[in-house]
Amino acid sequence: MSPHTLLVALAILTLPQLAFAKENRCGWIQNPTPGNYWLDDSEGMWVLLTQGSDEEPIGMENFPDISTGDYVASNGNYGYTCGCIQAETERSTDSQDSAVGRITAIYGVKLLPLKKCLADPALPRPE
Repeated sequence: MSPHTLLVALAILTLPQLAFAKENRCGWIQNPTPGNYWLDDSEGMWVLLTQGSDEEPIGMENFPDISTGDYVASNGNYGYTCGCIQAETERSTDSQDSAVGRITAIYGVKLLPLKKCLADPALPRPE
């Protein structure tokens, strides 16, 4: 087997692992209205749920109630908090929509004090 063939074979074998790698994304977890959840981090917006859509990340049923920790109610019972989500993601290839990604699987969520996100200059301010 030539070195080139071996290199191509290794690349093909590792491609699925790279495509579905767990990431730890930290920032503002927002739930401004019923059925709408997203995370804003230093790389943009990562949508979990949108009202009226049937797309839901694997593991969403285990997502914690974000109002149980350090939390800001901005619209009745809805609002935002600071946290990290261990997840699989995908980013749009549309150049007009490249700042928006989607969380496709959730492996863990850690809610953090608001001051952690407020102190991070790389994060946008929550809506």
